[in-house]
Amino acid sequence: MNINMLIVIILGTIGIIYYSWWVSLKDKRYHGIYRFFSFESIFILILLNITYWFKNPLSIFQIISWIFLFSSIIIALYGFYLLKNLDKPENKMENTTRLINSGLYKYIRHPLYLSLILLGFGALLKNIDYITVILTIINIFALICTAKVEEKEMINQFGNEYNEYINKTKMFIPYIF
Repeated sequence: MNINMLIVIILGTIGIIYYSWWVSLKDKRYHGIYRFFSFESIFILILLNITYWFKNPLSIFQIISWIFLFSSIIIALYGFYLLKNLDKPENKMENTTRLINSGLYKYIRHPLYLSLILLGFGALLKNIDYITVILTIINIFALICTAKVEEKEMINQFGNEYNEYINKTKMFIPYIF
């Protein structure tokens, strides 16, 4: 690892810590602690595999990788669109004012976290090795923990309405998980 890569990792990590911890903790939203590990693992996955992103563009892993990456973008954009237009959050996107249960949210509770899972898998498939597999597992585990903590926060905010929503939907994958 060269000095430039180390500087990028340090600066990126500082930014991720600020966003994941400071912003969330300041608002007493504790899921940001776990989300840090997701963001950090994806960030390092991308940096480790950056030289492989356009090698062998027609290999099966590259094609599947791009499908995951583009799916991640589409799901994230649609999820943010729904939050912005249906939720009308106060000040920041995390300040949910209304339970959204239409669009993607009709089937899964955490489409934005699903987009991060897909992003992680897309980055993994660029170059699979022990480190990238471990980082992908960290990403998935961190997002499950993030979702569980966030769901407790949502139950505190929305009460029984959110419990009913949990019973009707899956966490990340419609009809499965």
